[in-house]
Amino acid sequence: MHFGCQSEFGQIKTVLLKHPGDAFINQKSVDSQWEELNYLTCPDFHIVLEEYRFFESLLKKNNPQIYFMPMDNKTGLDSIYIRDPVIMINKGAVLGNMGKKQRQGEPSAVCEFLETHNIPILGAITGNGTMEAGDVVVFDHKTIAVGHSYRTNGEGIRQFKNLTVDFIEEFVTVPLPHWNGPDNILHLMSLISPIDHDLAVVYPRLLPIPFRNWLIQRRIKMIEVPDSEYLTMGCNILATAPRNCIMISGNPETKKRLQAEGVEVQEFSGEELCKKGGGGPTCLTRPLYRMG
Repeated sequence: MHFGCQSEFGQIKTVLLKHPGDAFINQKSVDSQWEELNYLTCPDFHIVLEEYRFFESLLKKNNPQIYFMPMDNKTGLDSIYIRDPVIMINKGAVLGNMGKKQRQGEPSAVCEFLETHNIPILGAITGNGTMEAGDVVVFDHKTIAVGHSYRTNGEGIRQFKNLTVDFIEEFVTVPLPHWNGPDNILHLMSLISPIDHDLAVVYPRLLPIPFRNWLIQRRIKMIEVPDSEYLTMGCNILATAPRNCIMISGNPETKKRLQAEGVEVQEFSGEELCKKGGGGPTCLTRPLYRMG
């Protein structure tokens, strides 16, 4: 299997998914977990399956090689958000250490998959260090930004920096705001979705000033998500190739701003699949190999 992801916008050639049939399993399983996991309300399992089927059909339009994580008793509903337990870079994989305690079995489950498919593992975040891949934005072969959040702590960042020090020249740490507190998810990728080497969607109200200035210095044009579309996940956008993306429907202003920059936009309803659990199309995918 080819592997390597040294951007967030290169064409996805190989991707890892977790089907809701293997994460949510059935309505009874959903009913027993959603409150403890801080979902907004209880997802409807049958609608989740319908939304996921359409989302998968959009992914397939670019003909990527798709792999699915199997069902695993170490994981729960949140394992459908397959991005978070592992960071993929050109040298291989770095296993996270989940800041959300109910997700702590996910990195070892992904590790088993990677080992089965001979993808090298550079290392893992261990001990008191925590890191979730939603806090990691890979800009190019030499540049990574990492959010310091309630899910990714200073020790996790230190370990990750040590694992990548031989080939990452610019390592940007981005302190994230308190927002709605430790029980509500706020990753760095809650605030930014790269669409191309010179274009990103951002939510300006929560974007730290030093990081915003850094984006300006890199000549990255920022498409700003309006307040009315932030909570409907207008900022969580998956680039499947440069200026080609998938987003959740119901964010018309963000979509219009993307199209004005020549971006091809595909939409799906994520009412049950995404919004209730706080994970958008980026969270649903773990690209294993991106071109470029």
